[in-house]
Amino acid sequence: MTLTTVLLIETLFPNGISHYLLGGILIGVGTAIIYLGTGIHAGASTFLESTLSYASKLSRFQQPKFIASRDWRVVFTAGIIAGAAAYSITLGDFGWTTEVQPSRLFVGGILIGIGTRLGKGCTSGHGVCGVGSGSKTSIFNVAIFMLVAIGVAQLVMALGVTP
Repeated sequence: MTLTTVLLIETLFPNGISHYLLGGILIGVGTAIIYLGTGIHAGASTFLESTLSYASKLSRFQQPKFIASRDWRVVFTAGIIAGAAAYSITLGDFGWTTEVQPSRLFVGGILIGIGTRLGKGCTSGHGVCGVGSGSKTSIFNVAIFMLVAIGVAQLVMALGVTP
């Protein structure tokens, strides 16, 4: 490894890369287990629609694919929350990790939700499952996600917006 590469890694990852590597491995293994066990991709955005099938009588949420997968999707999402809680409890890391104002997080969440519907899936579904299975649609969507994210980040930086 060259000195430039080492300096770049240290700049981009000042706390090291091992926890990112371990997290990526756990996400990949978990995704594979879900796919092998159910034959369904483990995208997180479908969780909302399948969970709404419990309470909403709208035909949109009463589709057989949502009803058939809603039980395991609730368990899947509870596992995500439990995993984050176990990590925090084990390492004693309960700190808020952003300086972004709650109102901006809320607006960003709304925009992500709209984008998820328009893009027919979330970044986890397309990025982890879709790209991993060679889906051309997912590869295209991830490329669009990244280009837009880079463009927006550059625009926000150029405008001098801070958290």
